[in-house]
Amino acid sequence: MHTVKATAAAVTAALAAGAAGIVAGRIAGDAGLKVSPGRPLPGEPRLTVHSTAAGRIALTRDLAALRPGTYGLAGDASHASHAVVGPVLAAERHSVDTVVRRLERVTHGTLKPGDKVWLTPNTYVGDPKSALGLDHTDVDIPGELGPLPAWFVPGARDTWVIAVHGLGTTREHALNIMEFLHRLRFPVLTPAYRGDTGAPRPPDGLNHFGETEWRDLDAAMRYAVSNGARQLVLHGWSTGATMALRAAARSGLRDRVKGLVLDSPVLSWERTLRALAAARHTPGVLLPLAVRAAQGRTGLPSDHAGLYTQQDNRTEHRTEHRTEHRTDDMGPDRLPPPTLIFHGPDDTLAPWDLSRRLAATHPDRITLHTVHQAPHAAMWNADPSAYEETLRRFLTPMM
Repeated sequence: MHTVKATAAAVTAALAAGAAGIVAGRIAGDAGLKVSPGRPLPGEPRLTVHSTAAGRIALTRDLAALRPGTYGLAGDASHASHAVVGPVLAAERHSVDTVVRRLERVTHGTLKPGDKVWLTPNTYVGDPKSALGLDHTDVDIPGELGPLPAWFVPGARDTWVIAVHGLGTTREHALNIMEFLHRLRFPVLTPAYRGDTGAPRPPDGLNHFGETEWRDLDAAMRYAVSNGARQLVLHGWSTGATMALRAAARSGLRDRVKGLVLDSPVLSWERTLRALAAARHTPGVLLPLAVRAAQGRTGLPSDHAGLYTQQDNRTEHRTEHRTEHRTDDMGPDRLPPPTLIFHGPDDTLAPWDLSRRLAATHPDRITLHTVHQAPHAAMWNADPSAYEETLRRFLTPMM
């Protein structure tokens, strides 16, 4: 009897532990599956505003505050401020616990000492007209789940650029390069997609790291072609870059894709989800549970890295049996369109090594432009001039 009771107790404890593990994995997985557009990504530190002066702002000294380049500065206080900060002003007087940066402009609300803010790649708020003075049309794209709001900025060329944001940002992210593209006379279409404000909610309410969202990009491609686009360039950041890869491989209009621009592409959702969960201080032992819970809830195929990069034969064999889309995706046997990748080793969410391996699969067609000291999806912010010049050279043959 004692043995039976002990066994029953052990089984009960094991079941309880298993249930607790499932719950913990689900909670940890939410770090990646429920990333809110326009909110800071896990791991992005809150900084305190210490002081402001004409063209100057003092922020908490942190590695984030020391990043080179130009960034948006968003506040999550009740007044929801937004500003733009430029480079660190090393010659300015500052205390040991602060960093002084150039304050380019305050675009919304006010900044005052004590405010909590974070750096964001979004340097503009509003729409192309209010932010940049560019005439545009608000359009609704017929999508799989319902209408998708989009901005269309006209241009003289018949090659359209479709710009797609990624994790933690909104379509305002594309405003960073919209004026540059307009100067080159490219028409630009910037759609929202499922889960964005004003767009349909995904049926399960979860982010699928581009695996389902790419179909909304496909809808934008169909809209562009039906409205005069002869060729397309897909420019995506983060999971928007993943969507661009998917669309270039799976869309019925893939032959219209003349080029891809991938900024900080998410090439392994598993590694990105682990990084997002770890940034929320999830214990390492729970990270595999987070991946399994996410896969169970979304049906995402395992090992996305195998879909894009050369693997050994064993990995290729395993991947082919994990997803029905293996032969349709970009791999060693499928020629991609000309592709430009912006990525760097300081991206802690989307591993740079996968971008290097992707570029190595087709060095004659894929160019990797390495950007240092830039966080996820902020390659333009680190050095806008260098980014735009590299992009100009890439786009010149497509004009």
